[in-house]
Amino acid sequence: MTENIHQELANLNDEFFAHKHGRDPLTATELGLHAFDGELPDLTREGERTTAQGYRAIQRRIETLLGDAEPSGEGLTFTERINLEVMDALAYGSVTELEDELWARNISAGGYVSPQARIFQTVPAAVLADAAGVESYLERLSQLPALFLTIRDRYQQADRQGHFSTAAGVHQAIAQLDGHLGLDDAHDLFINVSLPTGFEGERERIRDLVHREIRPAIAVVRDYLVGDPTTHARGDEEVGLCVLGDGQELYTRALLRHTTTAMTPEEIHRLGLETLARLDEEWAEVGDRVFGISDRRSLFDRLRGDQSLRFENSSQIIEVVTRALATAERAQPQWFPDRPIARCVVEEISTAEAENAALAYYRGPSDDGTRPGAHCVLTTVPTERFRYEYEALAFHESVPGHHLQIATAQTLTELPAFRRYLDAEVSAFVEGWGLYAERLADEMGLYSGDLARLGMLSFEALRASRCVVDTGMHHYGWSRQRAIEFMWENSATNMANITNEIDRYIGWPGQATAYLVGRREIGRLRKEAERRLSSDFDIRDFHGVILGQGAIPLGVAASVVDAWVNNTADRRRP
Repeated sequence: MTENIHQELANLNDEFFAHKHGRDPLTATELGLHAFDGELPDLTREGERTTAQGYRAIQRRIETLLGDAEPSGEGLTFTERINLEVMDALAYGSVTELEDELWARNISAGGYVSPQARIFQTVPAAVLADAAGVESYLERLSQLPALFLTIRDRYQQADRQGHFSTAAGVHQAIAQLDGHLGLDDAHDLFINVSLPTGFEGERERIRDLVHREIRPAIAVVRDYLVGDPTTHARGDEEVGLCVLGDGQELYTRALLRHTTTAMTPEEIHRLGLETLARLDEEWAEVGDRVFGISDRRSLFDRLRGDQSLRFENSSQIIEVVTRALATAERAQPQWFPDRPIARCVVEEISTAEAENAALAYYRGPSDDGTRPGAHCVLTTVPTERFRYEYEALAFHESVPGHHLQIATAQTLTELPAFRRYLDAEVSAFVEGWGLYAERLADEMGLYSGDLARLGMLSFEALRASRCVVDTGMHHYGWSRQRAIEFMWENSATNMANITNEIDRYIGWPGQATAYLVGRREIGRLRKEAERRLSSDFDIRDFHGVILGQGAIPLGVAASVVDAWVNNTADRRRP
């Protein structure tokens, strides 16, 4: 073992952080890391392969460090070993994502996988606090036309190689681009940014860039999509990866990347079906209390058909989720250690994004404190939105869900920087925690009543259905329509939400399975800790431990909780 292994690890932590955010500057800006604000990612095939090579080099260094510490492992502290395990999992996920090229081979409008959607969602979210911020924003805008043309080129390359996308995804992308091209200046996301005092005059420069260069480049992408990709697109009977020559391998890697487990498609499919079966008893019990209906399908008909269970206007949606957040924040101290985290606000999803948006998503706070965390919620067509779903949604996205977990991670200054700013890279933990939070909210007494609990059950059924339909389409070859019908029969949400959900799974294979897989493991770790510690178990301590390492692969979470249980038992043993 080399004597300077600890310094080598510290250097590697820094280098990994720089490589990750230098290659993904949009995420860096979301996090308030302003050193990357004027940059854009290199989405050329050569650029992404170079990025992948950088991650592979990091993996080789991790292997060397672990080898130098063997056979006893005494050269690394427990925390250092955790750092390496997290870094290795992140590097693996990045390499497979870059080398599999799914975003170019599987066109969509999804915010995490479609590069144009990522641009629309992230670039306007930059915080422009001073002259440097404004100049960085203008520099980034000046590079957008070339990036849009690169996106067109990558789609074209995939099409020429016979890697045909789905019709559902292509048409979504076209609609999204048309939506942005149709915005007037007052609603254009790039123009309508908040400028610091004294810089309002710069808006004309921004407006000129948008009209003269950016919109024409967006139109080039749009015009290409309505040509060859539409002609060659796979129909709704062939939406899964399994229809592709290397589809099964692509899907296996996607599941490993998103769940951070070795669970097979068959195991995940079965997990979803078993969870749905277990929910039947709760549907009957709560449905009987609310409506006197214990039959699940009759209950779904009532929930979907009763107009009094829908919102009348958008302000009512905002009121429900805002009230739920406030209720959760009041109860938080009894269930979680006190940490000075950023505040959370509620924001409406823009009309330009609404057509392809999920009911809500979370945007983390900036590291510099200039922007709070945000529960971004869909408020369009309120008369089609169900009142009973939005409390569970709020608890998932804000507190005790994503906001509490992600904002807490940013405060963990004892961790390497690369571990404090993780989100979709560790879906099983992040989304598993969000789903865990929906049930935890019931333990905390946060739901306003049994009607809202039916919303909790509906969302849990939705997540269980995800495991079935995602594997159904991408492993078993289900059609889009079969997936839609399965979700309609097994959750109480509306058809518009179901079709958006199914199209998201088509465009982002494997990710939707992470919710239930992650929640199950977090729940298992809690039950095991409760069993082993018995009366010494403290829920605040458990939550402090499970959130005290940031977002981590599920296997690492098991090691962390096991170490805490052992230490707690040793400390309290007579």
